[in-house]
Amino acid sequence: MALKKLTLTAYSDEKFTSKVGSYTLQINPESYTHNHSASYNPAQSTDTAGTTTKYSSIEPETVSFSFYLDGTGVVSDLKLGNSIKHFKQLAYQYNGDIHSPNYLLLVWGSLSFKCRMTKLDVEYTLFDPDGMPLRAKLTPSFQQFLSADDLAKLSGKNSPDMTHLRYAGAGDTLPLMCQRIYGDSRHYLMVANYNGLSQFRNLQPGQAIVFPPLKAS
Repeated sequence: MALKKLTLTAYSDEKFTSKVGSYTLQINPESYTHNHSASYNPAQSTDTAGTTTKYSSIEPETVSFSFYLDGTGVVSDLKLGNSIKHFKQLAYQYNGDIHSPNYLLLVWGSLSFKCRMTKLDVEYTLFDPDGMPLRAKLTPSFQQFLSADDLAKLSGKNSPDMTHLRYAGAGDTLPLMCQRIYGDSRHYLMVANYNGLSQFRNLQPGQAIVFPPLKAS
């Protein structure tokens, strides 16, 4: 089986239908960090001297990783400057047609993450005798993007602390995703009905699926 590379695809619309271009990593990252967080506000209790915390909101998820680009010719024929420029054009630079940077979809294995890039660090680690960079380490950070439709799915049916919104990855099926979320693939028909899905064995990468709490079934 051929090695799957992490791919970033850029879109010019929040429905992820108008593709701008894509970028495939030369070398996969060794790991990535997928952060989940919630916000709580301090709440003063009337009958105690201290404070308690009150749930406020679920924060957007974030993904970050580091990857290397090698322009020495050992790995592949890659022009380092051109590759970095292409990555920045897709993920970071201002798109005048939409008055913002592009919408992004990261896909690698089970990871399928709709997002915008919030930060990019480029560290040059190897140079030729003239001082031209030959190798670089890139560390991008991405913040989850939820469209108005995605937010409506969460806010209109269940509280966000009990409902899961996930995006299908390459090769995902609804039974497989149910196994990951619930620990039991048999709930796929309930999830299909909840999302109004007629096709559940061949999900599209990036397709948003809401997984309700089991007690709602």
